[in-house]
Amino acid sequence: MGEQIEFNSEGTVTSAKGYLAGGTFAGLKTPGEGVLDLGILVSESPASVAGTYSTNKILSPSVTVTKEKAAGATARGVVANSGCANCAVGPQGFSDAKDLSALAAGHAEVDEDSMLVSSTGMIGVELPMALIRKAIPNVELTSEGGEAFARSIMTTDSRAKHASVSFQVDAATYTIGGAAKGVGMIHPNMATMLCFLTTDADVEAGFLQNALSAAVDLSFNMIDVDGDQSTNDTVLLFSNGAAGGAQITADSESAGVFQEALNQIAIHHAKELVRDGEGAERIFAVTVERAASSADARAGAREIASSNLVKAMVHGKDPNWGRLMMALGKSGIELNEPNIDIFVNDIHIVHEGIAIPYYADAVIAGMNVAEVQFRIALNIGTGVATAWGCDLTEDYVTFNSAYST
Repeated sequence: MGEQIEFNSEGTVTSAKGYLAGGTFAGLKTPGEGVLDLGILVSESPASVAGTYSTNKILSPSVTVTKEKAAGATARGVVANSGCANCAVGPQGFSDAKDLSALAAGHAEVDEDSMLVSSTGMIGVELPMALIRKAIPNVELTSEGGEAFARSIMTTDSRAKHASVSFQVDAATYTIGGAAKGVGMIHPNMATMLCFLTTDADVEAGFLQNALSAAVDLSFNMIDVDGDQSTNDTVLLFSNGAAGGAQITADSESAGVFQEALNQIAIHHAKELVRDGEGAERIFAVTVERAASSADARAGAREIASSNLVKAMVHGKDPNWGRLMMALGKSGIELNEPNIDIFVNDIHIVHEGIAIPYYADAVIAGMNVAEVQFRIALNIGTGVATAWGCDLTEDYVTFNSAYST
């Protein structure tokens, strides 16, 4: 059974067979060259669907409506808008989310209950439904429309984010395509972020949900831009079986390679969100290893990745390892200070909890890269996890001090 996974940075949500997508400009965002703000993704045949969503107690009605519709584990597609979060607008938000879903379903010629809805943008602003009604017919749904769909969900993103992975099982080749957005308000527990994934494999609904939840835990739940969690986070995964072949279940021999392919594309998109973080100049990876448990490793890595002092340290290329130690200590995980080793880009700078001689200029120079690597060995167990963050720059503060004006 062949299991090689091939990554395609040019892939999109329509790289998987049997999906159509497109985007248009409806007027939700400021006009500009190439600006789109309304997109539709649809499967040409009924699909299983899995989802993970924001745990913020203030939720956009677009999220609530999608959760209710996706509870049956089947869907045909999703309509997504940028420029307006459809959140904190009272009962009108639910009415508008349902109307937007119905309009998109009619345009795509699918059942209204099978069309999900996502929104992203400014909180406290109602969806301009008159503009949307006028624009929906302009969304051209094609098998080449994945890039336009990815652009339509951007808010403060500097570039569209899309990719695909393919893998072979016996004689069948399967593809997972994806599009994601979000560069601010990113600190997910499952941030403001959206991700839509498609596969032409036939994946059993229960395993599809479990696989997505596992992939999200390794990817979107392990990134941080600014420590804030959005009201609109949504990750959806559609499976339509258009590539043929046997159904993939949790017990299938192919379950492992499907999970690995899904993990790979989810981690790619998660890192791209961080890489494009508002004002960011570089990203950093934090690996906590030999922790007492996997849960401790995850908590420790996330605490460091979300520390503003660590982010500022990365921005200044300052090898101030005390900030790593501080963030680790406040995570609440099991620690033994005399056991801790710290590495910056594989340069060993702390051993058994104490600084060891190192050439500071070499570490500073090593931090002047696109992706800085921190590795912290706790040396008390076997737990390991990696989280990703971006540096905190003056541009982030400047941008967000005038976001609504």
